[in-house]
Amino acid sequence: MTYSQRLNKARRVFQKWIRKRDKEKPCISCGTTTSNLWDAGHYLKAEVFSGLIFNEDNVHKQCRKCNRYLSGNEVQYRLGLIKRIGENRVEALESKANQKRVRKYSDEELKEIEAKYK
Repeated sequence: MTYSQRLNKARRVFQKWIRKRDKEKPCISCGTTTSNLWDAGHYLKAEVFSGLIFNEDNVHKQCRKCNRYLSGNEVQYRLGLIKRIGENRVEALESKANQKRVRKYSDEELKEIEAKYK
C-alpha cells in the first residue's frame, strides 16, 4: 500500500467515527438536520493542515452542501464550532494551525489511528 492509500484508509475510518459521534447533531455550519448526505467536514482544511486531519475538535458532521458545494461554509462553521466546543477550544485549535500545517504520519501512527477509531 502506498502512503496515500494508508492515509486515506485511516481517514475513512476516522470520518465514519465522526459521523457516528455526531449522529444526533445538526450540520455544524448551517444547522440542517434533513440532509440525505453527510460528510465529516474539517474546519481547518485537511489539504492545508495535514497535522489536524485527525483532530476531533477540527472535524464535525457537516451536510454535503456546506462541505463540498459551499467550500466548507467556513464562517458559519466557526460560529457553529464555538457553540459546540466553546471559543477557548476554537482559539486553541486555530493557534495550533500553523504548527500543524504539514505532517507526514508514520505507518505505525496510521495503524494506531485506524485501530482507535474502528
